[in-house]
Amino acid sequence: MRVLLIGANGYLGRFVADRLLADPAVQLTALGRGDDADVRFDLATGSPGALTRFLDAVHPQVVINCAGTTRGGARELTRHNTVAVATVCEAMRRSACSARLVQIGCGAEYGPSQPGSSTAEDAVPRPGGPYGVSKLAATELVLGSGLDAVVLRVFSPAGPGTPAGSPLGRLAEAMRRAMQSGDGELKLGGLGVQRDFVDVRDVARAVHAASLSAAQGIINIGSGRAVRLRDAAAVLARVAGYGGALHELDGPPGPLRATIGHPRTDPDHPAPVAYPYPDGCGSWQQADVRTARDRLGWRPRINLEESLADIWMEAACRI
Repeated sequence: MRVLLIGANGYLGRFVADRLLADPAVQLTALGRGDDADVRFDLATGSPGALTRFLDAVHPQVVINCAGTTRGGARELTRHNTVAVATVCEAMRRSACSARLVQIGCGAEYGPSQPGSSTAEDAVPRPGGPYGVSKLAATELVLGSGLDAVVLRVFSPAGPGTPAGSPLGRLAEAMRRAMQSGDGELKLGGLGVQRDFVDVRDVARAVHAASLSAAQGIINIGSGRAVRLRDAAAVLARVAGYGGALHELDGPPGPLRATIGHPRTDPDHPAPVAYPYPDGCGSWQQADVRTARDRLGWRPRINLEESLADIWMEAACRI
């Protein structure tokens, strides 16, 4: 099976590439902006015509799009998450390759949901921020393209390679700095938020399964279980061997904040550093993953403790 992977050097794309390379039946070509890509191409600025010519030359049977960004203003998010997908869809419509498209969406497309509920694919999307809006627009482009296509709405990916700017990445960094400086107290805020964390390696398995399947439409990829950030912080402290005290700052759920310091050595209590949770999903999000089980034969295998242990291993290397 000839597969074209777009965004192979990104957080999700690296693991998808590893998963595909482990399949001897896959002939993988990586397209991206980095020097390590087989072909350098910037979806945000490249033309559909140029991409069509490449598709006709490679003639892939499956195109997997892991490209995109989670950061930046509305204009940048639209360019990388929406316009880029429009380029892919138009190029595939023009091409003679008749490839299947596997598009990586996100749980932020749904927006806030009722605490205690599980969000299924038929939920009306109401994204709460520009990131979710840009990804939802991309999903609508894919579904309206007439292509053989499936959109995997990935909830909160975690595990090795987790970006330092993500909530779990910042938790690990705050704990690393506390251990490195010998601080016996770590104050954390905004830990009431609950998210559905799914290991990035499980996401890669889902992408592989989707590329082999005939499933179309939208499929949620998550663990099916919401976890409070305060519980994730406690697990992270355990796997890290951090023996200091974890104190939650007062206030309603909101941006993740952290201060490090012992009251005796830090009497002025420096202002917390804001750690925004940019997905716009409010205080709760949990995926209904029955469709992934039924249509892809996929279930998550890696639990959050293992994901956090791998996040910590990378953070600990900086101590």
